[in-house]
Amino acid sequence: MFLGLCESGLDGGAKPAQGVRRCETDPSVESQRNPIGAAGGPARRRPRLPGGASVILATGGRVRIDRRIFWSSVLLVAAICVPVMIAPERGQQALDGVLAVLTGKFGWLYLWFAAAVAGFLAWLAFSRYGRVKFGGRDDKPEFSTHSWLAMIFTSGIGGGIIYWGVIEWSYYYVEPPMGLQPRSTEAADWAATYPLFHWGFTAWGLFCLPALALAYAYHVRKQRTLRLSDACRGVIGDRADGWLGRVIDVLFIFGLIGAAGTSLGLEVPLVSEGIAAMTPLEKGTPLDIGIVVVWTALFGVSVFLGMQKGLKRLADVNVWLALGLGVFILVLGPTVFLVDTFTQSFGILLQNFVEMSFYTDPVGGSGFEETWTIFYWGWWIAYAPFVGLFTAKISKGRTIRGMIGAMCLAGSAGCWLAFMLLGNTSLYFELNEVVPVADIVQAQGDTAGIIATLSHLPFGAFAVVAFLLLMVVFLATTLDSSAYTMAAVASKDLPQDVEPARWHRVFWAIVLAGVSVVLMYTGGLEALQTLSIITAFPLIFVLVLVAVSLGKWLRADFGSTEATPPLVAERTEPGPADPEPEPVVATS
Repeated sequence: MFLGLCESGLDGGAKPAQGVRRCETDPSVESQRNPIGAAGGPARRRPRLPGGASVILATGGRVRIDRRIFWSSVLLVAAICVPVMIAPERGQQALDGVLAVLTGKFGWLYLWFAAAVAGFLAWLAFSRYGRVKFGGRDDKPEFSTHSWLAMIFTSGIGGGIIYWGVIEWSYYYVEPPMGLQPRSTEAADWAATYPLFHWGFTAWGLFCLPALALAYAYHVRKQRTLRLSDACRGVIGDRADGWLGRVIDVLFIFGLIGAAGTSLGLEVPLVSEGIAAMTPLEKGTPLDIGIVVVWTALFGVSVFLGMQKGLKRLADVNVWLALGLGVFILVLGPTVFLVDTFTQSFGILLQNFVEMSFYTDPVGGSGFEETWTIFYWGWWIAYAPFVGLFTAKISKGRTIRGMIGAMCLAGSAGCWLAFMLLGNTSLYFELNEVVPVADIVQAQGDTAGIIATLSHLPFGAFAVVAFLLLMVVFLATTLDSSAYTMAAVASKDLPQDVEPARWHRVFWAIVLAGVSVVLMYTGGLEALQTLSIITAFPLIFVLVLVAVSLGKWLRADFGSTEATPPLVAERTEPGPADPEPEPVVATS
């Protein structure tokens, strides 16, 4: 069916070219043989282009689908998911063994890589390269700073920050690091601190690295595709267009399906339990399927509408909902405890950041770093190419320093607010014996602990409804940006101001929903999640190529006194009254 769509040239409900209907000519394509919708007659067939691509109508120009990446990704997902569905327990055991080897034998590599990325970004931000602008001298940001930050944050975090924001501390409280006594005062202090570390500077730095390289390749070097392999082009050269580049891009799509699909599958039970607690509806398969259908419709419509009308608006709504819930908790919750605990946790983080970054506990052998820190770094690495691709697409007119600040500082601050409000409220209930959150999580699971915490807030029913609504919108924003990004990667050519075909974006939205539903009910969801973390290991070496490529490009373009394109002073908001920026020439 989808092959038929590829050949039909439908895009967002547009009819096939007929009569005198014309299609804009893309200057990048040679004089097309058998042009579409040529004057004087209908388009009889879609022209074939080198590389096995098809031309598809899209708003603002033509988008060529790379059928090798498209079908290779679909077949790989099917080849992996079907065995996992048939024998989920055996598949999970095998994957757990591989993951144990990677985290146990190569955990140090994850830690050193994450620290190296953080150091590289700090150097970029404070060097003269920090003022390099993504685009030409006159390019202005496409989105306001508020919408830009909202889209970056919601695409990279999604419902995960809402889910773990409430109960992550409970795991550290029961099984603390540093050899501390479980459920002690010191364990509580570190339990409130470690979430800030796992969702802070280092995590967002892993997101930021591919975003910088891809934005530079796309907006400065005018690369006409937007793929992870393009960010490696400075090292692998034209091999980015060959089999090596295809392997990188297919693995990226598979990893994203695993990460985003499992996010949907993990959070459906939480929404289902919340609805069952608030309405006469019973928790079960019919309710879960109904939730997935509504969720898919929401992010499917958003991704169909595109960047400006869909993703941007959904991200803005998301942020306002989060702010509303945050103010509600801050005002009606244990305000002083929330602020005091966050203040102390922030201080502990600053004092112990280096130790936490390299903590392996080889003598104590607690396994804390393998279970949490290394696993988290693998999760961020698995998501990093997706966040980088999406951020690069929406960052024309921004600067290297501005992007690093937006992701590493503003992104971290957004996560910390969630843990300050949600996590510290839950911790307060535990310490003051209002709700035994840690025991509930251990005995009944995460979902029960989250609902119990929210229910004991003032106006608990309202808090639960607001929380569930926020989770739905949060995850929908992440999933529609995921579908948009996968469609961009599987497009042969994506010029500036052109979006992937609508049917293509909706297709990947349906794939995400389908994979999560099937695996959720066959018991293979955890296996796919584990597999997506395993794919992060080879991505470490890909991201090394990304960093080297970016460094080579910057030295090549700005290594002499004649910098082309010019370095431009950082701008925050576009405005009609703003004067034209003066170029700042780099000096050797």
